[in-house]
Amino acid sequence: MMTRIEQDLEWDVIIVGGGATGLGTAIDSAARGYTTVLLEQDDFAKGTSSRSTKLVHGGVRYLKQGNVALVLEALRERGRLKKNAPHLVSDLPFIVPVYDWWEGPFYGIGLRVYDWMSGRLGLGDSENLSREETLARLPTIESDGLRGGVVYFDAQFDDARLALNMAQTAAGLGATVANYVRVIGMTKTNSVVRGVVCRDEETGRDIELRGKVVINATGVFSDSIRRMDDPDVRPVITPSQGVHIVLDQSFLPGNSAIMVPNTDDGRVLFAIPWHGTTVIGTTDTEVPFPSLEPKALEEEIDFLLTHAARYLTHDPIRSDVRSVFAGLRPLVSSGEDDTSAISREHTILISTSGLVTITGGKWTTYRVMAKDAVDQAAIAGGLEPTKSSTKKLKIHGWTDSPTDSYPLGVYGSDADGLNELISADPGLVEVIHPDLPYVKAQVVWAVREEMARTVEDVLSRRTRAILLYARASLECARSVAEIMQVELDQSEDWVDDQVATYSKIAAGYILS
Repeated sequence: MMTRIEQDLEWDVIIVGGGATGLGTAIDSAARGYTTVLLEQDDFAKGTSSRSTKLVHGGVRYLKQGNVALVLEALRERGRLKKNAPHLVSDLPFIVPVYDWWEGPFYGIGLRVYDWMSGRLGLGDSENLSREETLARLPTIESDGLRGGVVYFDAQFDDARLALNMAQTAAGLGATVANYVRVIGMTKTNSVVRGVVCRDEETGRDIELRGKVVINATGVFSDSIRRMDDPDVRPVITPSQGVHIVLDQSFLPGNSAIMVPNTDDGRVLFAIPWHGTTVIGTTDTEVPFPSLEPKALEEEIDFLLTHAARYLTHDPIRSDVRSVFAGLRPLVSSGEDDTSAISREHTILISTSGLVTITGGKWTTYRVMAKDAVDQAAIAGGLEPTKSSTKKLKIHGWTDSPTDSYPLGVYGSDADGLNELISADPGLVEVIHPDLPYVKAQVVWAVREEMARTVEDVLSRRTRAILLYARASLECARSVAEIMQVELDQSEDWVDDQVATYSKIAAGYILS
């Protein structure tokens, strides 16, 4: 990828940002036949796109807010994504526990509307549950005062794995996608943006790329890229932090999630079974500025623990938390004080110099966002108009026989390659840590086939070790670095540097 960037200095479309939106845009652009390059300052999905609630959903709470258009769009995209990436997206039943007599009919009616809006792409019919049925599905739900529940269906996924497979999909369509390449400036011809200056973070070398149009898909960092185009531009992003805690599977055994539609401050709360753990979230806290490694606030952790204790028979405490992670939503400012009231719909901005910015939105609707961005970019860049073809485009790893076995199931069709690695070297079947499900073959595969460059790439996003059990991931960091050292032909000093860097990052996921 770096060789292409250094040699092919002129492109139809230059995309800045390697999260869900940028990667989706690269897929759409390349699928239309445009020469496409994507530049990511860190690793693919390093930011918001690897820190979601792990849901592909229409958004029940947006229906409550009356945003019917957003819900309809998201429900359609949920169905398409499940068809296009079945190895990563699966059905998940959600149960709304009912403690007051009016909640059953109230939520039952609302969720049946949600079903109806899903149409042919629906995942299952909602229904009211008796107290006994609710307890059978949620044996750890707080039973005191429980009257029953309402079950409905949405989907869950592995966000970072999907982002990586999207990068591979874009590459398979001819796009050039590179991590650890930071855009440091814009170039203009006659006051029109006609390229970028980027820096290879591994070598420190600066490279100038020319393009017919530049798309800014950097999420919470959108304003910083916009300022490269116009230093006086008005900021539009209000970063909102969402925090999750990860607990042992015993807190929520079985295959059903819990959805609490109205917490003390009006937010929706989820408890979700994911990769053998229980994920609880999320919060919605405005933060002053974006960061690649946002940190959970104490009040956010307390909020999640307090509400989890309210609905679970086993009240979690700080020592039960295996990992805590925070992500930032790129909300487009509307002048509202409350970030939960700011629109989650996406926004496209085109500057007077032709820079196209796509921001806002949500994981589920990344494909529509990408389509809209490329439509506008084609006009701004004077490209030959071509229609999007991604509605039925299969994502890398697609298989007609997906399995829910973890961890190899999320590789889809690539699982065969991993098994071949293990057959060639049986030692690679050894787990990297006794408290994690990952094997050494996955580390080798991540380097050889998935552009992993650092220990954090492997333990945070190629595997999800830092989320499943942050302390265990820290304990195996050196052994992972030593495997990567051989694959990347690095030095002992590199191993030490990687372990030190990862230790600082992992510390932010561990509650003291």
